[in-house]
Order: sequence, then structure tokens, then C-alpha cells
Amino acid sequence: MVVETEQRGLGWLGIVRLGLVQSALGAIVILTTSTLNRVMVVELALPAMLPGALVGWHYAVQMSRPRWGYGSDVGGSRVPWIIGGMMVLAAGAVGAAASTALMGSSPLLGIATAIIAFSVIGAGVGAAGTNLLALLATATAPSRKAAAAAIVWIMMIFGFVLTASIAGQMLEPFSLSRLIVVTTIVSTVAVVVASLAVWGIERTHATPTKAVVETDEGGGFREAFREVWAEGQARRFTIFVFVSMLAYSAQDLILEPFAGIIYGFTPGESTSLAGIQNGGVLLGMIATAVVGTTIGKSRAGFMRLWTVGGCIASAMALAALAAAAVVGPSWPLEPTVFALGLANGAFAVAAIGSMMTLASAGRPGREGTRMGLWGAAQAIAFGVGGFLGAAALDGARVILAEVGPAFALVFPPEATLFVVAAICATRVGKSDADDMKLPAMPSAELVAAE
Repeated sequence: MVVETEQRGLGWLGIVRLGLVQSALGAIVILTTSTLNRVMVVELALPAMLPGALVGWHYAVQMSRPRWGYGSDVGGSRVPWIIGGMMVLAAGAVGAAASTALMGSSPLLGIATAIIAFSVIGAGVGAAGTNLLALLATATAPSRKAAAAAIVWIMMIFGFVLTASIAGQMLEPFSLSRLIVVTTIVSTVAVVVASLAVWGIERTHATPTKAVVETDEGGGFREAFREVWAEGQARRFTIFVFVSMLAYSAQDLILEPFAGIIYGFTPGESTSLAGIQNGGVLLGMIATAVVGTTIGKSRAGFMRLWTVGGCIASAMALAALAAAAVVGPSWPLEPTVFALGLANGAFAVAAIGSMMTLASAGRPGREGTRMGLWGAAQAIAFGVGGFLGAAALDGARVILAEVGPAFALVFPPEATLFVVAAICATRVGKSDADDMKLPAMPSAELVAAE
């Protein structure tokens, strides 16, 4: 059965409201993936593989994103998934901070509770993030999708920057109890902001949509997933998302420890460094959005070109970080990290613009499932990349006598991944006739149980 709704598409104010949700989500995420990671490695002197495994696990939980997107596809409402997901995410973040503090006195118990907390974080991010993007894709008019994607992601990075700056100051002087308090405050504010932002938005702002309601006899989620994977455009974009996010995440968990060990940064200073990086991301996104708005409409393949260029520039920035590891504190770390963020932002917003368009390509009523597929690809890449990056650092530190060369050994492979991502980006937007020969279905792990 097909249910049709006749409502108005999102205006600019509605798009900004959804951007506030993304800002709130990012505010919590940056504390759990950056600050807690640094505290475990530097303050508690634990192996880098521990936070890498925890963050990797929370991404593994997000492999069920397609199922959550499908749930809102057939349920007729995405807002309850968004608000509920934010509440779950906030609870998991506070639990993760408490678990990190517990590791200082009881490592085994702290690690055990951290596994539970990061499981909750993964569920919250997946439920809220997938359905937020699906709502944006279905409720935004086609002419506004690229701009809407840029606005929402820019606001997410703004949330990163603002939280990193404010939380960095609030964490000084650092203590584990202060870490819990700051995480609780940030998480509570984020839930309130997100809830107010989406309240009533589906009743007043949505484009004409078709929600496909499946029955068990009609195949349900598994059949919907098979249909989406059979789409060449969706498959190609999934591959690009996986490779590019693998490249990005491989450096994500070692950047703050790098600043702490090589440059002697305090927790507050390294958190602020993450703010500098995300400030670069923000500027890169704005620049891409502005240029894309002015000339992108008249030039086919502009977004693809910008995506490729951003990936290449990211590879060059990572090569510079490898040099910084060898040279030491005399290297200008902040400008290098800012340049990395600038390049990341350029390729990200261009890719997101493509994603918003591709989400509505194909059978109507599958937007949530497509977003879930791409979210799952990102989650798998982040989990694998974060863990491999951390594990590579631990291995290099065992093999090499000095820590600087160990970091220098880790960054070049990550740069290479960005080059591969650039190659994959050249295929995004190609016609199905040019599609690569790919397996009919992805691995079974991507298909969540009904």
C-alpha cells in the first residue's frame, strides 16, 4: 500500500532547524570520540587500541542503520526516531564518561561498563542520524537539496567547533569528575535543543512524499534492502563512502594523542585543537557551498570534481602531518591541522550534496533505507579505520624506539586511502551502463535481522 502526504516542502528556516539537530548530535559525538579517547591514552596511559576498539564497537552497532531507516520509511514519522535517538545517545555519552573515570581506579570494571555505554551511543547515533538525513532528503525540494546539505553539515561542524572550544575551557583544570560533569551538561543541552528543533516540523514542513508500507508477504525490510543494493548509483556511492570514511577515521583517533605526546598539549589544548581542525572543515564546507551555488548548476560534474580535489588535498595534509612527526614541536601543527580540516570539509560537503540527490533516486519510499545503507557503510569504515589506525600506532611504537617516527609511519597509509577515495569519487554520478561488476548483495552482516 502507498500512503501519500500533501504538505509543504521545507523552507530555509526548517532546514536550519534540522541543522540544529545535527549540531546537537555533533556536540555529543566529539566528546565521546575525541576527548574520551585522549584521556584514556594520555591521562590513564592505556593502549590506544582500547578507545579504538570502543569507538569501533559503537560503529559496529550502527550496522543496523538500514533497518532503522526502513522503520521510519514504513512508519510514516521520523521525528520520534530522532528525539528517541538523541536521548539514547546522551545517556550513552554520560555513561562513557563515567566508565572512563572508573578505569582510573578499576580498569576491568571501567572497560566492561564502557562497552555497554558505547553500545548505547551507537544505537543513539544510528537512530537519530539516519532518520534526520532521511527527513531532510524527503522534506526538501530538489532545487534546495544541495544547499540544504551544506547548511546542515556546516551547522554540525559549528557544533563541533563550539563544543570543543567551550568544553576545552570547562575541562580546565582537568579531573575525571569534571569530565563527567561537562559531558552531562553538554548532553542535556543537546537533547533539549534537538527536541525543540524538530517539534512539529513534520506537520508543517514536508514535500509530497510516498511512504511504501510493506507487509511480511511483500518482503519487508530484506526485500527493500535488496532493491536498494540493486541500484547501481546507490552501490557506487556506498563504495565511495566506505573508502573515504576509512581514510578519514584512520587519523581521527590518533590526532589528539599525537598532540599530547609529541607537542605536550594538555587535554583542554588538544580538545581545542580538534576545534581548529573542525574550524577548517567548516570553512571548507562554506567555500564549497558558495562556489557550488554560483557555478555548480551550470557545470556538470562540478561536485564530483570538488570531491576528488578535496580527497587529494586531504592526502597532502596527512603527508604534512607525517613530516610534523619527524620534525617535532617546531613544526606548525595548528596550520597543518587546519589545512587537513579545510580539505576534509571540501570533499565532504560536495559528497553530501550528491547524497541528498541520490537518496531520492530510484523507487519512492526508500529514502530512509538508502540513507541507512550509506550510514552503515560509514559506520563500518569508521569502526575499522579507527581501530586500525590506533592499532598501527601501538604496533609502530613497539617496533620503533622513538614515538615521533612511529606517528610518521602511520600517517602515509592514511594519505594513500584518500587517493583511492578520489579514484572512487570519479565514478559517483556515472550511469548504470558504466557500472562496475559488483556482487548482487553485500555481506550478510549489513542486513539487520527483522
